[in-house]
Amino acid sequence: MATIYEVAARAGVSAATVSRVFNGMNVSAEKSRLVRKAADELDFTPNRTARTLRKRNSEVLALVIPDIENPFFTSLARGVEDVAHEAGYSVVLCNSDGDRDKEAKYLDIAISEDMGGVIIAAADEHSDIGSLLKRGRPVVAVDRSPHGADIDAVTVDNRAGGRAATQALFEQGYSRVACITGPADVETAIQRADGWRIALAEAGADFDPGDYLIHADFRVDGGRDAMRSLLDGKNPPDSVFVANNLMSVGALQVLIERRQMPPAVGMASFGDLPFAALAPAGITVVHLPSRHLGVTAATMLLERIKGDKQPARTVVLRNTLSAPGASASPDDASGGLTFAS
Repeated sequence: MATIYEVAARAGVSAATVSRVFNGMNVSAEKSRLVRKAADELDFTPNRTARTLRKRNSEVLALVIPDIENPFFTSLARGVEDVAHEAGYSVVLCNSDGDRDKEAKYLDIAISEDMGGVIIAAADEHSDIGSLLKRGRPVVAVDRSPHGADIDAVTVDNRAGGRAATQALFEQGYSRVACITGPADVETAIQRADGWRIALAEAGADFDPGDYLIHADFRVDGGRDAMRSLLDGKNPPDSVFVANNLMSVGALQVLIERRQMPPAVGMASFGDLPFAALAPAGITVVHLPSRHLGVTAATMLLERIKGDKQPARTVVLRNTLSAPGASASPDDASGGLTFAS
């Protein structure tokens, strides 16, 4: 009896395309002709092989992330893949570019290909996973959660990290600490800026936080543009908390260009700078457990696939902080690893 993979090989298409043809889904006329011709020649039985394909695809997980070029998400993906591989699953990596329309297409593919489950770092708070949940697909959010979604989630304590990083700058003697954070509709950007505001209030900062807060795009160019804007203002800050690693690279490039690199202008980064050779020792860094985020998310997803029905859980992993001449840690503010329902 011919298999779907033999038909696919003879027709010169993927097994998924063969499945689409015999399930009445949208396929070009030429590919449909080639598939049906190959099926006739091999005496292909659609129903049996379709069941085989569904079984194969149920052992595939989708990982949807907003920026595959960011080493943070690369490390996270490695954690997911390690756990999935050990359990006999494969992982399809989907890069949404923080675009909800692109993200939605990947989620539709996960449904149409009958994948076993999805791990998603949401593009923004408006990301829609309703179609997955209606079809009973297990979903785990990692790093960022779609707003209001009653699903398992794995994250770090963003507020505690932003607070501790900002506190470290005050402790180093800086007084005008600015903040470069991500888009205003992204959960992590909001929470990290909240931590910065908390630290300003605790330090009794005598300036309007709105004058020193810039929303950028979580990318290198966004960090560059924001840092230039701060330095070119009427009353430039003497230090800056940057809410992700890539924007930190851009901000640091500008400081180097203007010969104001730390400690001349203080800097704290939420996440390790990906180009360590360029990072001066004077930078404060919130270190994130990126790989362990992926490991934890994949473990939780596999538990759901195997039938775990307990209420949705949120797991918050610990950050650590390194600062010049200090030994502070966001763990002290967050209480460490926590679980919430």
